[in-house]
Amino acid sequence: MKKLLAAALCAVLAVGTIAGCGSKDNNDTGNEGGSEGSSAKTAKVIDVDLTEEEYAFGVDKTQPELLEQVNAFIGKIKEDGTLDEICDKYFGGGDPTPVESAELDASKDQLVVATNAAFEPFEYMEGDKYVGIDMEIAALLAEELGQELVIQNMDFDAVCLSVGQQKCDIAMAGLTVSEDRKEYVTFSESYYQASQRLIVPSDDTSFDDLTDADSIAAALAELDSSVKIGVQQGTTGNSYVEGSEDLGFPGLEATCQTYKNGSLAVQDMLNGNIDYVIIDAAPAAAITESINEMQ
Repeated sequence: MKKLLAAALCAVLAVGTIAGCGSKDNNDTGNEGGSEGSSAKTAKVIDVDLTEEEYAFGVDKTQPELLEQVNAFIGKIKEDGTLDEICDKYFGGGDPTPVESAELDASKDQLVVATNAAFEPFEYMEGDKYVGIDMEIAALLAEELGQELVIQNMDFDAVCLSVGQQKCDIAMAGLTVSEDRKEYVTFSESYYQASQRLIVPSDDTSFDDLTDADSIAAALAELDSSVKIGVQQGTTGNSYVEGSEDLGFPGLEATCQTYKNGSLAVQDMLNGNIDYVIIDAAPAAAITESINEMQ
């Protein structure tokens, strides 16, 4: 979708270089950061998409009417430019709109959203408020439906499960569409084109001359189990390293080290405990920028 480090990182707004997410290519890149001449270790994102994915919202299977409403709403915000305006706040240096969650109350007409608020710029925390692309969409969706918004923050790998168990109405957590997740939810129409990116220490030049996904995949496939790659648990990056027949990933021989969120993985890499990190492109850019500014 927490440790004090993750909370601190989430307070720093990611500034990307792309505008509009309705039809964008994910060219998010991290910078090496740090002051010139500084000895602090920093991270960089390899500017190549390892995968091509689609994000969608996961709707409770027992609520087909809600699915129709969500799909109609996605179509509306794409057509009228609202989706691009929201994305521009996070990728173009605008001012995000914090979102408040009401308390869960079964006696009220509420839209209960499952998320993992450690996935900047899609969902993260600023104090006790939720911020991010998905959270702003959730607030507008609840308003469109005339319902009170309730946000349930949980571990990422519990998000779809909670909807499948009818504990929440919809999962909004930067979800890549996959057959495995369809066991628990019905996916809405896609609203965002995503990809996975590789994060490495800034002084690592192993991948600098590789310019396409196949060459990077080949280099990663040559790594043995002594190499550790960090991922956020339950994400597509996790599947990329461990392998997934569902998503068509053969997996790597490198050791997969899972974390609650990508920020912890990148910090652990800079601490020398793992070698690389694989995570979604937009969070990769946000995380590396935030951490590099703190080094």
